[in-house]
Amino acid sequence: MYYMNSLAQAKTLGGIGSILILLSIIPYAGIVLFIVGFILVLMAVKYISEAAEDKTIFNNMLIAVILAIVGMIAEAAFVVARLFPFFREFMPMYGPSMFVEPRMYPFFTTLIIALVILWVFYIGSAIFLRKSYSTIASKLNISMFDTVALLYLIGAVLSIVLVGFIVIYVAEILQTVAFFSIVEKEQQPSQA
Repeated sequence: MYYMNSLAQAKTLGGIGSILILLSIIPYAGIVLFIVGFILVLMAVKYISEAAEDKTIFNNMLIAVILAIVGMIAEAAFVVARLFPFFREFMPMYGPSMFVEPRMYPFFTTLIIALVILWVFYIGSAIFLRKSYSTIASKLNISMFDTVALLYLIGAVLSIVLVGFIVIYVAEILQTVAFFSIVEKEQQPSQA
């Protein structure tokens, strides 16, 4: 009975959370929608992990989340540490020629390195998300989770050239379908 309730909750929370994540492109309210949706999806994965009696599902998802957050913090810390002295030096100089100056190369180098740092952590995060969703796909027999996992990984790799964000958005759409595809009814044992 607990198995059925957990999957019913996972279906609802994961589906609604995925829709909220899709709506995060709305200006101003988007960040709030993303955070709420993300938490709902995380709770859904927790319920699936409990229902499937496989802690690795949630643990891999948690590692994916931690890697993504650490990547964002590392990127921000790197940018602030490298650019704070840089901007203080350029405060009096404004205008179109500011970005042509040879002294601007450290600025662009810092931004590129910061993006690469975030990209590496993002790929690591996508690998663990794929492990989690692939396990869900095999435990619940919903191949859509495998497709979502693969698209997330491809999107993470391609995000360095910005095309990946379109792939990730498609993965989010399919994630919604995958969560709403969860069968809530209890499995009947086969009789021989």
